[in-house]
Amino acid sequence: MDLVVFDLDGTLLNAQSQISDYTNRVLAKMAEAGIAYTVATGRTLHGAHAVVSGSGFHLPHIIKNGVLIWNPASGDYSRQCLLTQEEISKVLLAFTDAGVSPFVHTFEPNEHHGVYHAPVMKDYEHKLAAFIERERGSALKPLSAMPPKAPIANFSGLGSQEAIDAIVAQIAQEEHLIAYGGPAFEGQNLYWLDVHHCDGNKGAAVLELKRDVGAERIICFGDSDNDLTMFEIADECYAPDNAKPEVKAVATKVIGHHDDDGIARFLEARFKL
Repeated sequence: MDLVVFDLDGTLLNAQSQISDYTNRVLAKMAEAGIAYTVATGRTLHGAHAVVSGSGFHLPHIIKNGVLIWNPASGDYSRQCLLTQEEISKVLLAFTDAGVSPFVHTFEPNEHHGVYHAPVMKDYEHKLAAFIERERGSALKPLSAMPPKAPIANFSGLGSQEAIDAIVAQIAQEEHLIAYGGPAFEGQNLYWLDVHHCDGNKGAAVLELKRDVGAERIICFGDSDNDLTMFEIADECYAPDNAKPEVKAVATKVIGHHDDDGIARFLEARFKL
């Protein structure tokens, strides 16, 4: 059995961060043909569910870049790669040194996903906070309200490229941490950042899911550096034309642009749907 794994933003989703009608039709054809597919995204559970709901994603979802695997059938998590207190301290120091306010994502008892933020926020951070609240359907809480020693899945943030690059460089010195960054959809020359445990990567999560579902081969699609670990373990890996150069360089093939249904058109031809 082949297991097809999609990154979302910049890959399966179009420029409006949606699965197009055309791509939805192709996914339906894949389901009818018995081709297994799922998602591996840097999004939160709420963020992923908001865009894949209704598109036949019944297999477990890899979220937060592989930090968590969530099973939509049972509502359970089969994978959790959380940060230690020492790692949390180092991440907070890196954010403080760069002058970036962190958004702290927790995985608390009863599988509660909390998001907490630092009190001093810039205008664009308020916009990000509002987006997260709309996505979650609940309000963010101040960092002061976070339970002591709450299990933390990851940190995220927005800032200038210089500030984000400084955090990425500082995190790179830590053995068990990894940071990803890139241009933000919010514009204004802003960059996004996500920091989590190094074991929480898409490649490790895909291998775990491959074993759990009994797949023989992995076919994956991605556009950014957080997809590279997934590309490393895949039997076939494809990058849309809009992907980063380093992703294109290691792809089996570069295919159509994400905003032109490039992935769906390739799948239609690849599986003769």
